Amino acid sequence: MELDALILARIQFAANITFHILFPSITIALAWILLFFKIRYTKTGDTAWLDAYGFWVKVFGLSFALGVVSGVTMSFQFGTNWPGFMNTVGNIAGPLLAYEVLTAFFLEATFLAIMLFGRRFVSERTHNIATFLVALGTTASAFWILTLNSWMQTPAGYEMVEGQIVITDWLAALFNPSLPYRLTHMLMASGLTAAFLVAGLSAYRWLRGDRSSGVMKALRTGVLGAAALIPLQIFVGDLHGLNTFEHQPAKIAAMEGVWETQRGVPLLLFALPNEAERRNDYEIRIPRGASLILTHSLDGEIKGLNEFEGMHPPVAKVFWSFRIMVGVGLIMLAVSWVAAWQLVRRKMLSPWVAKALVGMTFSGWIATVAGWYVTEIGRQPWLVYGVLATKDAVGDVSAAMVAVSLTMYLGVYVVMLFAYISVLFYMARKAGSNGPASMDEPEKGVAR
Repeated sequence: MELDALILARIQFAANITFHILFPSITIALAWILLFFKIRYTKTGDTAWLDAYGFWVKVFGLSFALGVVSGVTMSFQFGTNWPGFMNTVGNIAGPLLAYEVLTAFFLEATFLAIMLFGRRFVSERTHNIATFLVALGTTASAFWILTLNSWMQTPAGYEMVEGQIVITDWLAALFNPSLPYRLTHMLMASGLTAAFLVAGLSAYRWLRGDRSSGVMKALRTGVLGAAALIPLQIFVGDLHGLNTFEHQPAKIAAMEGVWETQRGVPLLLFALPNEAERRNDYEIRIPRGASLILTHSLDGEIKGLNEFEGMHPPVAKVFWSFRIMVGVGLIMLAVSWVAAWQLVRRKMLSPWVAKALVGMTFSGWIATVAGWYVTEIGRQPWLVYGVLATKDAVGDVSAAMVAVSLTMYLGVYVVMLFAYISVLFYMARKAGSNGPASMDEPEKGVAR
């Protein structure tokens, strides 16, 4: 099948955002975990907390750098591949992206050097404040980006003037109907991604014989944080689903594999959506389950895909992305709760649970990417839901040009991802062989 410029541009943007989101999904929450480590050290004087901070601040620095680089390349595509997007919605996209740079990114960039390298030269209080401001900056960055993305999903506070979006109510646009759910869902996804990364790499060090106090404190923080967050994430995810059911019924129909509008809709555990024949094959279902979840009634009505006359997303991609996200979430729940029970009751992990945690190190990535695919593919064929179709925003660029840049992007991303993961495990092995990874104590005469 020959791919045209539109399909290739969509694949390229998907590849770029997939790679980029891996790193903010770590750094947003990892910054707050680092602040927790520093505060615990300041309060208790226990250098094990500083050992944990010393290792994980290096992971943060590496992740932050890759996030910045991949974010810059991603933004180039607005001009090269999607000029129709900025031409139509630039009056909101431009200011929001500028606010993200001028507030969040500048805040992170200003205090990052103090956080990474300045502890020897400033007081603990100043260093803690710098760490807090970096964490605040990562969260503020998520707010601005999620505000724009949420507006694209549920646009509000605007009117169309000569083919361009003009904002008539900035508060309505900023705090659009899906923002609270989408922002909370993403922040918790970052928390789970960082928690499993911390737990997984710490379990890896533990299995290699590094049973230092710093490793155990990081391990407990990651495991207990994940165990606490996953049920909250399931609850918020349900609220997010109800919001989507209200504002984007076509997306919900694709997620649930519902073709005909009906009542008492079953929950499909497994199916093969057959878009050509407008039905599902090989269904495994729970009777009335989807209606109960989405309408809180066994006889609730759900609109089917046939109601939208072809203006709905590709079904199989959304259907399976949603089930991957939910499936990984349930595995997270099981693994984190078993590990938490062992750490709280037995004060020690069994080897098989530690190996399970190592295997789950990057599980947050899988769930986050799958969730983003549900969100972004589920919005199709709209770029701005109900306002701007994706096909109307693509630029006049040849398929060959997009194919060349896409191939280059994919090659670079594969190499960088392999290098990133390899470096993390190398750092874990090196830290385990060299003893505690605490930050250097200040030289004599340096004010504390």
